Amino acid sequence: MKKLKARTLRTIVTFAVLILAAIGYFTAFGLGNLSAFGWDAFSVLCPLGYLESLVAAKTFVPRAFLSFVLVIVLIVLLGRVFCAWICPMPTLQRLIPGVKLGRGRKAAKAVAASDELAKPIGTDAASVVEEVSDKPAGAHRVRFDSRFGVLIGALASAAIFGFPVFCLICPVGLTFATVLLVMRLFAFGDVTWAVVAVPLVLLVEVVFLRKWCGKFCPLGALISLVSGANRTLRPHVNNATCLFSSKGTKCFACSKACQEHIDVRRPELSEAAAANCTKCRECADACPAHAITFPVLAKGDEVNEDKDK
Repeated sequence: MKKLKARTLRTIVTFAVLILAAIGYFTAFGLGNLSAFGWDAFSVLCPLGYLESLVAAKTFVPRAFLSFVLVIVLIVLLGRVFCAWICPMPTLQRLIPGVKLGRGRKAAKAVAASDELAKPIGTDAASVVEEVSDKPAGAHRVRFDSRFGVLIGALASAAIFGFPVFCLICPVGLTFATVLLVMRLFAFGDVTWAVVAVPLVLLVEVVFLRKWCGKFCPLGALISLVSGANRTLRPHVNNATCLFSSKGTKCFACSKACQEHIDVRRPELSEAAAANCTKCRECADACPAHAITFPVLAKGDEVNEDKDK
């Protein structure tokens, strides 16, 4: 039986979450959605939504704070898994055609520099392994980008206007709102301005803001900030199998496949920090030598295996 690609599995998981929420909207077993879900006294809130509500209302709610802490712990344990496997935005942008924007001159220069510096320093495999295994200590540190500016703006707007402004345009919330509105339209004939406005705003974001996840998403920025402490499920490269380290072949399949523009082989040369990894497994699927795995907890704090192994 042919093994399913990670992209297919992510799509299945995303729609499963949407269907589960949709069923809950019209039954007594509703668990909420990704903005806030739970059962009885147990609940989990969107961490960004919580912070926005906190600065907007200027009121500390212990139960909400405990939910926030729980989410932070989950991010530390799992990293940015939410962004690739649960958030509907990446899946919608894969399925709905839109205006595809290039990575820009800066990104192009970064790729060119990575390709140039990635050239083997010797003809034997041992010298290549030595080169790619010598990484600076800051390869996994969070690198601040435009998303963090949007994050600051989201919190500032909540404090100024007294309510979570960003939640009005958050694609995660808009996706579940669209599902609910469409279901109510066909089930009860509810026709309001929101039936048109909410899906329209979501469609504009999906079609035109193709760089939403990497350039605009404040939730992704918050998760990236916390995932700097993550040490599990990181991409792990087997030097003995990798075509670049074992044979000196200039194979960049993994770095080209990464949607976050992370060079798994050489994270210090990446456009984005390794902490931005969403565990999407695109690099593992793209690797022709099947040299990339995602162990629960790899030995040490390196992306690659030790060169002596």
